[in-house]
Amino acid sequence: MDPEHLRAGEPRPPRLLDLLRMQIRYMHYSLRTEQAYVHWVRAFIRFHGLRHPAELSGAEVEAFLTWLAAERQVAPATHKQALSALLFLYQKVLHQRVPWMDEIGRPQRQARLPVVLSHDEVSRLLAAMAPHPVLQLFAQLLYGTGMRMIEGLRLRVKDIDFDRRAIVIREGKGGKDRVVMLPAALEAPLRAQLAEAHRLWAADRAAGVPGVQVPFALERKYPRAGQSWAWFWVFPQATLSVDPRSRPLAGQEHAPPPVTRRHHLYDQTFQRAFKRAVQQARIHQLASPHTLRHSFATHLLQSGYDIRTVQELLGHADVSTTMIYTHVLKLGGGAVRSPLDQLAPMAMPGPGQGAGPGGGTARGERAAPPSSGRPVPPDGTPPAHPWPPRAGRFAREPDPPCYHRLSPPADPRADLVACRATPSSTAAATSAS
Repeated sequence: MDPEHLRAGEPRPPRLLDLLRMQIRYMHYSLRTEQAYVHWVRAFIRFHGLRHPAELSGAEVEAFLTWLAAERQVAPATHKQALSALLFLYQKVLHQRVPWMDEIGRPQRQARLPVVLSHDEVSRLLAAMAPHPVLQLFAQLLYGTGMRMIEGLRLRVKDIDFDRRAIVIREGKGGKDRVVMLPAALEAPLRAQLAEAHRLWAADRAAGVPGVQVPFALERKYPRAGQSWAWFWVFPQATLSVDPRSRPLAGQEHAPPPVTRRHHLYDQTFQRAFKRAVQQARIHQLASPHTLRHSFATHLLQSGYDIRTVQELLGHADVSTTMIYTHVLKLGGGAVRSPLDQLAPMAMPGPGQGAGPGGGTARGERAAPPSSGRPVPPDGTPPAHPWPPRAGRFAREPDPPCYHRLSPPADPRADLVACRATPSSTAAATSAS
């Protein structure tokens, strides 16, 4: 930009990433979506040597996505997120609608079974977080209510109703509200946590710290709402931080400076403590904080609660999303008994009875089943009838086929007629059963 243009006092045109941020905020997307889209657009520009996206087309987008999938080996969900960021950039920011957008391949996300911990593993995990009482309480709240981690971090004081033993989750996934139970075991610890949070709130009011962040334009409509105790965080951060949405964008030189206020507990803080607790509890599954939500739903279904109740507690819009936990309940391949387990009492050697130096049965010998009551003769020759015949279709061995003859008959069709006329006893027993 030339100095003459700057001396004219005209506002500086906003940069591309600032235009992207403004459009995302115009669509009321979350802060995490804004950060993710800005990250992928910046990576796309750097991948093509800092060229402006308006000069690029579908071939360059395909090349970037191919690099992510082939070289970086990202997951399908990450691939789709990068594609969504680029499509948002071209459609909503650059206002380009070209045919190549519909031709870009979109990866299909495969359905995966969630990781679910047992009751014993959850107990060991929560016990391993005892050195951090606040984080342990937060983990217990996630498992006891099934809420997402970000939903628990954003809890306000007004959202906890001790009289009704309920917790109201505001602005959950999809912008929906719902009500979950307040575990009776957490009532006293939550009251203690609120007392500690009230101490921080009183210190902020005495120091003149700006109030906490409130959604939308409530701060302008109710200027004292952010400073009230009802809007304070249940799990506040110990230190102050800069509100990322208060930073001025390009073209907003006269905007007020960024606001330093009290934020809720950082998600990275809990994630790191949770990872250390998983290692200390010797849990070998790939557990994450979201695993507590999966375990909550699965354990409710195991306790006999219907799937509609679990759906409402989880906040799923469709019951098909909740149905994934019914697949976790089908342990051992749908509760099907393996045929090997049926052979175990008959042919599998027990402790100290297997083949080899310590076994009681030599290789090639046949051990009688426990139900026969007849030992194998010392010479190794099995008895004529090792065990009593069974009833039903297993009453006897199948008869040899009638067409197995040592010498061919004079008329081959005679044997065929005889076979069809007199079915074997095994076939008759099978049809009867």
